[in-house]
Amino acid sequence: MKAKIQGNYVVLGPEAVVAFYQSGYIGRPKDGALYLRFVEAAYLLYRNKIEVFKDKRQLDFDSFLKFAALSEDFFELKYIVYKDLKERGYYIQSAATDFRVYPRGGSPGKTPAKCFVYVQSERIDLPFSALIQNLNNAQNVHKEFILAVVDEESDITFFEIKRPDAKNSFYGKMSYSVPDFKSDESIESSPPLFPSLPVQAVLQKARVVISDGVASKILYQKAFFGKMLDEERLQLSLVEALYLLKQNVIEISDLESKMMSEDGFIQHAILIEPDFMKKYVIYHDLKERNYVPKTGFKFGTHFRVYQKVESLDKIPHSEFLLHVISSDHPFKMPMTSGAIRLANSVHKRMIYAADTGRKIEYIEFERIKM
Repeated sequence: MKAKIQGNYVVLGPEAVVAFYQSGYIGRPKDGALYLRFVEAAYLLYRNKIEVFKDKRQLDFDSFLKFAALSEDFFELKYIVYKDLKERGYYIQSAATDFRVYPRGGSPGKTPAKCFVYVQSERIDLPFSALIQNLNNAQNVHKEFILAVVDEESDITFFEIKRPDAKNSFYGKMSYSVPDFKSDESIESSPPLFPSLPVQAVLQKARVVISDGVASKILYQKAFFGKMLDEERLQLSLVEALYLLKQNVIEISDLESKMMSEDGFIQHAILIEPDFMKKYVIYHDLKERNYVPKTGFKFGTHFRVYQKVESLDKIPHSEFLLHVISSDHPFKMPMTSGAIRLANSVHKRMIYAADTGRKIEYIEFERIKM
């Protein structure tokens, strides 16, 4: 069946509507003709279903690939993904995010599309803003958003990207509030009462230490704050210390016994960790969502996050790993893929969080099979 190139399309006659669209939903019918995107035309040309002409000159498959690659950015990557999905038995149509893919057994006009697929090279960074835009495009029409990353050997890795808080279900179960500690009598101490607030703490450069044994045990055993340095002393991270300082649970002095203001403590923390406040904003939000965030250093992330810790004798597995990013963050695909694989290998979800100024965006990556 003969086809000719017209602008950004390959156009066939009315007989192609029956042969390709009605039987396989390839292309789009318009004015009695069938309009194919270049990836669709390449696939039919590869299958020897059509002949493509440009200015009365017939193009073989290799010639058409060269023409399409010169005409359309990342054409070769899109063709690799399109061909892979077609050979898996999916119906596919072009969309704002490269492809609209229908569920197995579904088809255009009969069932809604299942997902939008966006094609990405492993060599090219994916800006956070572009990811959010494409995710919004998919979610606005109630579709899943799938990122198809093509590596240098043309293998494809598929990731589903979603907002874990989209259905208002992104909450933990650690609801034990700080004021409750004042009357708690379940801690084995004498006397079994929480000390008067605020508790005295000392900043030791990159750590904050509470020396009151009763307060230390309550904060550690009941809310999993910090780590016990010994039987009496609790060592807090900087983000934990700021959270408790803002809650008026502790007050902090420096090594010269001078009391520190909240601003003074923040400025000190920023000197140690330039991105401290970016990290703290997310920590605070997770605490407000009743999660238990702890350092994720062993996993190469900012936090490992627990839904609830009931007993320190049997600490559960953390539910997900979380890495804090900026709103202009570029996702480097090799590093991102490695982080996701590590999270999946230890049976955890991988979530990225960014404070955009308007809201905190939580973005979850999950490696999937299509």
